[in-house]
Amino acid sequence: MNARPALAASALALVAALSLTGCSAIDDLVHKQATSTFDDAGAFRDDAEVDADWVPDDATAITVRTSTVEKAKDAVILFTSQTDTLPGDCVETSRTSAPSWTLDDAPSAYEADDVFVCGDWSVIPAADGWYGWTPNSDDEKAAAAK
Repeated sequence: MNARPALAASALALVAALSLTGCSAIDDLVHKQATSTFDDAGAFRDDAEVDADWVPDDATAITVRTSTVEKAKDAVILFTSQTDTLPGDCVETSRTSAPSWTLDDAPSAYEADDVFVCGDWSVIPAADGWYGWTPNSDDEKAAAAK
């Protein structure tokens, strides 16, 4: 018995299944990332898989992208907010890290000279709010601890 037709049929079935489940399934499998959206800070705090206590209460249109690799902590977050300052425990320092992924409408981390270090997160201003990523670098954490 020839295994090629069975293998081709299995591959075709997988492609068909992925196309029916949409882009998020493809991102999960191929890019090892998952994207979630939240209407506001309350929904984010209730349901997000990441902890970002620096997100202001007025945050809306929140997009979070996380790794689907077990135990990976890589994540990015972008949201709209009228809050122009971050909590007092967020310390401004020189940027030495960058996010693992980008999000549509997010600013380029590479164009930022400085970041706010909020624990394990590095955060920069976005057009209508804030953009953050984790993990940040040991250099950023050390500079923020001074």
